[in-house]
Amino acid sequence: MKISVALAAYKGEKYIEEQLRSILVQLNKDDEIIISDDCPAETMRDIVRNFDDERIKYVEGPKKGVVKNFEHAINLCEGDIIFLCDQDDVWAPDKVEKCVKELENGNVLVMHDAKIVDENLKQKEESFFKAHKSKTGIINNIIRNSYIGCCMSFKSELKRYILPFPEKIPMHDQWIGLMAEKHGRVSMLNEALISYRRHEMTVTGKKTSLSEKIKWRYQIIRALILSSTED
Repeated sequence: MKISVALAAYKGEKYIEEQLRSILVQLNKDDEIIISDDCPAETMRDIVRNFDDERIKYVEGPKKGVVKNFEHAINLCEGDIIFLCDQDDVWAPDKVEKCVKELENGNVLVMHDAKIVDENLKQKEESFFKAHKSKTGIINNIIRNSYIGCCMSFKSELKRYILPFPEKIPMHDQWIGLMAEKHGRVSMLNEALISYRRHEMTVTGKKTSLSEKIKWRYQIIRALILSSTED
């Protein structure tokens, strides 16, 4: 069984080395990390080169935003199980082992809990699930999305349903979670298996207006309806 890690990067030089070190110790020699860099720079390339590890595959991103960047990385993944990954978190030492076990138990996707930390890894919240009242269910996750990409892993068979990402969806992780619920069984693992770093340069998770929330819900519902007509 091969594992792929889809890592979407954007000006991630400050934290990515720490992130990669926390991942690589958990991978086997045939596994891979796909780094799709949406703002290619020599500094980032140097960090990857310094690892001198054939499991890390660095590619330039499509430069069309975070959703398309993750789509690009996922498309390039060749593994049986795909982990989504941000550039600035730190994985717990047993994250891969515990997620793989959940997927081998018949789940198509697993989402685990996370500690929310600041840029120096100082804990701000002990549980993302508790802070966001996370739960499964298609209706629940249209109303209030619980799916967060950096806490998700899924079987590669899900790629046929999620790719290409529909245009104008709010975020890739909500779409992946909803499609997993539609086409399989989802597990929520109540263990914090990453330190989820939130800082001033964080790309996702920022506050949105009421009008944006209404628009995003319309867009995700429309995408789900269209996907049903294509099944």
